[in-house]
Amino acid sequence: MRKTFIGISALAVFAATAATAQTDTPPTGAPADTPAATPAPTRTPAPRAAAEILVTAPVRQSETDVLQGTSILSGAELTRNLRPTIGETLARQPGVSATSFGPSASRPILRGFQGERIRVLTDGIGSIDVSNTSVDHAVIIDPLLAERIEVLRGPSALLFGSSAVGGVVNVIDTRIPRTVPENGYRVNGIATYGSAANERSGGAAGDVAVGQHLVLHADGSYLKSGNLRTGGNILSSQARAAALSQVGLPQDTDEPIDFAGSAALRGKLPNTQSETWTAGVGAAIITDGGNLGVSYSHYDSLYGVPIRYATAVGQEQEAPRLDVVQNRFDLRGEINTGGGFLDKIRVRAGHATYRHFELEPDGGVGTAFFNNGTEGRIELVQANRGGWQGASGVQYFNRLFDVNGDEAFLPRNETNQTGLFTLQQYSAGAFRAEGGLRYETTSLSAKTPLDDLRFFRGSRSFDAVSGSLGASYGVTDAVRLGINLSHTERAPSAEELFANGGHAGTQAYEFGSPDFKLEKSWGIEGTLHAHGDGFSFDASAYYNDFSNYISENQVAQSVCQTAADPSGREVDLPCFQYQQADARYYGFEANASVRLAQIGGYVLNADLLGDYVRATIVDNGPVPRIPPMRVLGGIEAQGDRVNGRLEVEHVFDQDRIAAFETTTNGYTMVNATLGFNPFGKDSKTSILLSANNLFDVEARRHASFLKDFAPLAGRDIRATLRFGL
Repeated sequence: MRKTFIGISALAVFAATAATAQTDTPPTGAPADTPAATPAPTRTPAPRAAAEILVTAPVRQSETDVLQGTSILSGAELTRNLRPTIGETLARQPGVSATSFGPSASRPILRGFQGERIRVLTDGIGSIDVSNTSVDHAVIIDPLLAERIEVLRGPSALLFGSSAVGGVVNVIDTRIPRTVPENGYRVNGIATYGSAANERSGGAAGDVAVGQHLVLHADGSYLKSGNLRTGGNILSSQARAAALSQVGLPQDTDEPIDFAGSAALRGKLPNTQSETWTAGVGAAIITDGGNLGVSYSHYDSLYGVPIRYATAVGQEQEAPRLDVVQNRFDLRGEINTGGGFLDKIRVRAGHATYRHFELEPDGGVGTAFFNNGTEGRIELVQANRGGWQGASGVQYFNRLFDVNGDEAFLPRNETNQTGLFTLQQYSAGAFRAEGGLRYETTSLSAKTPLDDLRFFRGSRSFDAVSGSLGASYGVTDAVRLGINLSHTERAPSAEELFANGGHAGTQAYEFGSPDFKLEKSWGIEGTLHAHGDGFSFDASAYYNDFSNYISENQVAQSVCQTAADPSGREVDLPCFQYQQADARYYGFEANASVRLAQIGGYVLNADLLGDYVRATIVDNGPVPRIPPMRVLGGIEAQGDRVNGRLEVEHVFDQDRIAAFETTTNGYTMVNATLGFNPFGKDSKTSILLSANNLFDVEARRHASFLKDFAPLAGRDIRATLRFGL
């Protein structure tokens, strides 16, 4: 075992906080039960207040004190950005993009990192699905039931695992109640219609108090959508020219064309319809001394994956659909110890059984994925003594993963991971210092049948040590500067080690290497927070130097044919290989807002955000699928009953590309929203009307594997009703 001491940070990370009060007012540092229904302004220029506390941090911490980039999405901003996937819901946050593998499978991308380097959590515990395995697999989190989403970018998120080197997305819901309803009950609901995909969705959650301390909970949601209507051509100019030339059709026509028997190349994106429903129940005992709660949830979805036309010229078109089911149990508890050395003891655990079937056109099961996962963590939170406070704990994760069928690209495998971590903070006046350390041991085993010669048979184990050390200083009451140094080590995933086969969902042949080493990086980040009366500014700049960086790159077809030869299979899909080399990442993100004027009962605000990342594999070239630079500006009028917002987002061209990639044209989108609070600003009822991509432009995300074959939604008129009792 390699032991290293690396000097330390690891910012406030997300672990489930639980309320200790018995009224409807949440305790300090805990989220309100219905913030999503509150008509809070977006990117308000007012000074940050208690609402900006990272509510699930093991040590209470304001967003403005964090040494790395953070975002909190709640209230009216969450309602306005809400989409069927967590990736699209967050795509307008600084430093965030999305994988955009069709409208039903879109995972967040943070600072250009995706897949294994991003952890997506439900109230501090992983989503326990297979969305990290492949981009066509949906994240099993329903944004309709989210009351708050917190994003922490950068390696400070490592208290939740070495796979969080890119950051953490934590979705906070109310499935395990945190407070006792003041009136004995509470009900919150949402209903939405979106025109681009004829999307109809709704969700509701309710709590009822049984006596003074017991609270029961129930929730459910339903979403149904048709094929997504896009702006412009379905195929990009490069893919369109290649496809049309191969089938002997004119390349300058603007008329709908039936291509290889599949669908028109303009208008609606075929095979993107979906239907999803969820249901959950929970219960919690809440007292002054702590709380204990449990929950059960069921997720059921059937959705299509866009056809990757250009890979099947002269071949049968594939239009896979995914039938997904997850059953999940969760536990959350907290004990208030009454001071002394320890202030609280927290426990959080989740277990889920997951399966999805990739369906053939006739409805038969082509490939079946099965995943059983368990994750748990215990945290000991220290009391504040002379400005010193912290939290330490242990985390355990187990995953049993199996793929069955003719197109199984992974052997049956098991991952076991145990991590020990600590976070320590010291505050003295304007000066704050933070340090954190994580030791993690990971074992991965491939349980390959003896007659399958494609796959590695055996196991790998890794010991990783990660940490960082940072400090910040309040130059004035309004301005704080910070710097953070970090070192991270990440064990390769089972997919990166053991993959070797064709995958129908992505229409790609994927393979890795069982000889991969630990991925390591050194990083530095500087932050600036400035908040005062009528203005707000947050900025981060970062640099990461990786050794043994693992990337998935498209390579020559012959490479995959060699890998597949032992099984005698012929490879007729694009070939993607996991490779390991040194890499460099650097970039920035910034977000500013200012109060322009107050006119009668309305406050006029303007805001602007921008982000950029540049990633290079040393001696090779650009890292594939890196989002280009982006700027987004908005102007907003906020009143007690009516809010209006107009925003313009410009995404630049991406012509810095890896081998086999194509360039991606930039685009400019205009969005407008109008919100009503008919019963006043303190009411839980709101109506939101929005027009997204108002001018119906053709837009593609460079980070998407399908960007040449599946553009983003065209003009989308949306209406959303939120209510609460």
